[in-house]
Amino acid sequence: MPASSGPAAIEARGLRRIYKVKPTPVVALEHVDLDVAPGEFFGLLGPNGAGKTTLIKILTTLLLPSEGTARIFGFDVSRDEKKIRRIMNMVAGGEQSGYGILTVREQLWMFSQFYGLPRKEGWRRVDELIDAVGMGDERLQRVSTLSTGQRQKMNIARGLLNDPWILFLDEPTLGLDVAAARQVRELVVAWKAAVPGRTVLLTTHYMAEADELCERIAIVDHGKILAIGSPDELKKRVQRESIFRLELDRLQGGAAALAALPGVVSAANAAGDGGPVDRQTVAVNLVLVDDAALGGVVGALAGLGSSILALQKSEPSLEDVFVELVGRGFGEEEATNGTGRPPGDGPHGDRRSDDTATTDDAEAAEVV
Repeated sequence: MPASSGPAAIEARGLRRIYKVKPTPVVALEHVDLDVAPGEFFGLLGPNGAGKTTLIKILTTLLLPSEGTARIFGFDVSRDEKKIRRIMNMVAGGEQSGYGILTVREQLWMFSQFYGLPRKEGWRRVDELIDAVGMGDERLQRVSTLSTGQRQKMNIARGLLNDPWILFLDEPTLGLDVAAARQVRELVVAWKAAVPGRTVLLTTHYMAEADELCERIAIVDHGKILAIGSPDELKKRVQRESIFRLELDRLQGGAAALAALPGVVSAANAAGDGGPVDRQTVAVNLVLVDDAALGGVVGALAGLGSSILALQKSEPSLEDVFVELVGRGFGEEEATNGTGRPPGDGPHGDRRSDDTATTDDAEAAEVV
């Protein structure tokens, strides 16, 4: 694992990918620039057809860019694919790679040989990872009999066999129940934390998952990065003021008494709260220019003889950010060619350099 002062985990400059289809070529990526530092947990959010999968294919050497450059820990995706494949791996949600007649242990050992591990080292890594993902009781169970959650834990183990420097996760918790999804997240977090410099790039439709895991997030649509930053930085784009809900024992003069205070943008009774006629408390929604203005409000309430019973700050969600930037939610996809995504922005594709999308693209086997 290279030192943090070494090359970036991901460095992309001017990435462009065009598919020459009739009647009009489809631009899947449009001059994308991206930097991900070693040790970072980075997320990509975007609707179907946004270009996320095309970007991941290029970064994992499954697809050549039409223009631009991309490097993984300093290795060029167009020239150093063999070196990159030794230090990376990818796990996708709903993955069905391998053979159902094999046991979990046999399946993982088979992949260890695909990755070039010596026989003895392969068995050692297999047994080590089976225990790490909590599948000791299933090690001799046939893959075809595993539950969806168990299979995805096995896929995570498969993705870690070659001890990658960078792990690409494409919707890793897709279709899993709450408990299984939590186990997958915990496995990934524990793996990343075990060795400094390990890097993760995650694509997900689950906003809470991205918010929980990712240090930075890029929101992608129509082949372009619309915004990039930490979850908190992105949320500030849609809520520049500070919003609080106050519950008071009384409020002389009502919400209007607070509206005139310095730093208060607006003050109003909370929805469903008509004042103290039927209740012993008063709930008020406050919009302030910033958090610092709250001190003046608290002081003014003390002067009015009011006691604060509860105070809650309202925070925007990543979904609010997504809708503002993209103009629609994940459930409101735009169709681009009848499939909901541009050609090649799906789970399969080959390392084609002529930028032409054909039926072969949809049928080519994915390199694991």
